[in-house]
Amino acid sequence: MTKGYQHENTCVHMMMYHFIWIPKRRKKILIGKIKIRVVQLIKKKVQQLNCDVIQLEVMPDHIHLFIAGKPTISPNNLIGQIKGYTSRMMRKEFPELLKLPSLWTRSYWVSTAGNVSQAVIRKYIQEQTNAKNKHNSTKAK
Repeated sequence: MTKGYQHENTCVHMMMYHFIWIPKRRKKILIGKIKIRVVQLIKKKVQQLNCDVIQLEVMPDHIHLFIAGKPTISPNNLIGQIKGYTSRMMRKEFPELLKLPSLWTRSYWVSTAGNVSQAVIRKYIQEQTNAKNKHNSTKAK
């Protein structure tokens, strides 16, 4: 198999997600010790979920997380667990964050990524269909 695919007992997969999310009211609070700690907590939670951080960037008012996930956990569940865990821990450790009604907004942005483009997948499926049709037409003769 191509490099980058993960092997499980019953499947081979590459589930990669790019998430972006923001603090409540887009406050520029992700700086200094808070930034350092949120990075540590995200990495810890991702590891607990048996996933891998590919890239992580914390800006003062938003976070980019590029992650390799598992097919057994939905993107919504994945980001929900990361945001929930980091919010609980950060608000315990940094009392100044309690001024916000919650640390994160409920929303997030997500996109998938992989080794092949949409066009390559479409072409592969079309080739399979063409090969099947060709096989069936020779069988009928």
